Parts: sequence; C-alpha cells; structure tokens
Amino acid sequence: MTSVDATTYRYRTALPEDREVIEALDGSFTTRTVFRVTADDNGFALREVPVDPPLTKVFPEHESGGDDEGDPESRTFVALGPAGGPVAGFVTVSYADWNRRLTVEDIEVAPEHRGRGVGRGLMALAVEFGRERGAGHIWLEVTNINAPAIHAYRRMGFTLCGLDTTLYDGTPSEGETALYMSMPCP
Repeated sequence: MTSVDATTYRYRTALPEDREVIEALDGSFTTRTVFRVTADDNGFALREVPVDPPLTKVFPEHESGGDDEGDPESRTFVALGPAGGPVAGFVTVSYADWNRRLTVEDIEVAPEHRGRGVGRGLMALAVEFGRERGAGHIWLEVTNINAPAIHAYRRMGFTLCGLDTTLYDGTPSEGETALYMSMPCP
C-alpha cells in the first residue's frame, strides 16, 4: 500500500450533489478496546478495557449532510480522495450563537482513508468555521465503544466534559454511553 497523507486530499464545502455519496459513506469501525463507564452520584470514571473478539459497530442508515443548505450557522465539509477521487470523509457542524458553541453533528472518514489525517483536516475546517462565527468552544458526542474516535479526538485537543447514560435507550445502541467532549475554539 502506498503512503498517502492529508495534503493529497482536497477539502471543500459540500455541494448538493455530494449528499448521496455522503449518506452512503461507511462510518463503521472495529476496535479492540472500549471505554467502560462507571457513574455514581459523585461523578464518573472511564477505564479502557480490551474486547475479544474485536467489536465492529455498523451505524444504522441515516441522512447526513446537505441538511444545512441555506442555514448560515451550519455547514458540511468534505474531503475528496487523492487525485480528486470520491468523497473520503465529511464533517457536519452547527453553530449556536446563544452559548457560542460549535457542535460537530457528525464526522465520518471512510475506512480506507483512516489514519491519513483526513479527520484532522476536516476538523480544521470545522474549527475555522467556528472561529469565523466567534465560537468559544467546540463540542461533540461519541459512544463509549468508539475508542478509535475518542483517541483521535483527544489527540486533536478535545477533553471529556460529560456523559449521558440514557441517550441511546430504545435505539440499536442501547447499553452504550454517550460521552461529551469539548475543546476551546483556537
């Protein structure tokens, strides 16, 4: 396999014609560890634990991207693969003026493009969008079983700021815990 870095990818605001490709992007992941959450009246703790066999998570189909058309406070950005190839990943963000929060609504990188800086490149576009709007911080939600994403977000400067033990109740993700992470908008 040849080495490809983030500089070989092209980034831009999503176009309406990207919607179908964004929706079809494989956002699944496989992990050998998960974060076990313990919570009590005094707080919570996370402990990374191995899982054997490795856990594979496939997210249910949903509509992603394109919903921000005409909304000046939301944006979807895409990364195009090397040589202008197909969409390799996307990030959808929204800004709330009342608390100056930029929320990462969704970020996905196709499996064959992971580990090449694509997620970091997409997050840089999100940060710039937030900076232009005066965001004080950037916030996101991630499931406790997505250890690869949690590690990536930590490398980008995000820290844990809360959790919700009931967010996924009644969904295919029941039993998982929603972790909230944030970072100051640089």
